[in-house]
Amino acid sequence: MEKKTDTAQGVRLNKFLSDAGVCSRRQADRYVEEGRITVDGEPAQMGQKVTKAQDIRLDGEKISVYEKKVVLAVNKPKGIVCTTTKKEKDNIVDFIGYPERVYPAGRLDKDSEGLILMTNDGELMNEILKARNYHEKEYEVRVNRPVTNEFLKNMREGVPILDTVTRPCKVTKTGLYSFRIILTQGLNRQIRRMCEALGYRVRDLRRIRIMNIVLGDLPSGQYREVAGEELARLLKLAGRKRSQKGERSGKEGKNPGTGRKAE
Repeated sequence: MEKKTDTAQGVRLNKFLSDAGVCSRRQADRYVEEGRITVDGEPAQMGQKVTKAQDIRLDGEKISVYEKKVVLAVNKPKGIVCTTTKKEKDNIVDFIGYPERVYPAGRLDKDSEGLILMTNDGELMNEILKARNYHEKEYEVRVNRPVTNEFLKNMREGVPILDTVTRPCKVTKTGLYSFRIILTQGLNRQIRRMCEALGYRVRDLRRIRIMNIVLGDLPSGQYREVAGEELARLLKLAGRKRSQKGERSGKEGKNPGTGRKAE
């Protein structure tokens, strides 16, 4: 018979933060090391067990575990930073102004635009971020020089950056100065670094798909809730089964900063 976890006795702090959608377990451990997490007013300890009844805070903000799981598709504009820290005035959490606490599942650098997923589902976030899962992310890119067959070949086969060689990927020319690329890994500023290594400079970069979630015609700066069959497909690709408890209906939202409703 399977042994159930006694939640009254607590769970490890990093699991609690992951379940709350705050961050991955690994990131949670880094936050503990940096002294950014407190439990009942005291600095958190590595491996510490906690319960829902305790006052757990990240950078002074109380963390809660939500019953309902939320997944948002956000069209991030240039200039917005995919971070939760309040020290960054252009952080994406404040920018979208969602009424519940959600976190970006991955990153899209400040100079890039397009699709970013945000959620309070820590397990889903972890599955999306795991490089070994080979989840696809698709981008439209414009560069400063004509796209050649040699450039396409090198991009497809792998480019040496960051002390490694990028995974083989799909690359298609879409114009004299533009191409579309599908990656299955997420190295820091990967596309920009790949292009730079081949003598190119990225002028515009836009992510248009993460797994089965497509940006479509979602206006810049707006979000929509992922629900129904689209959510079910996402969970299946991530190796998860949708729970009927806490399932949300699809809604589109407006950014309080712009007052424009997503169409």
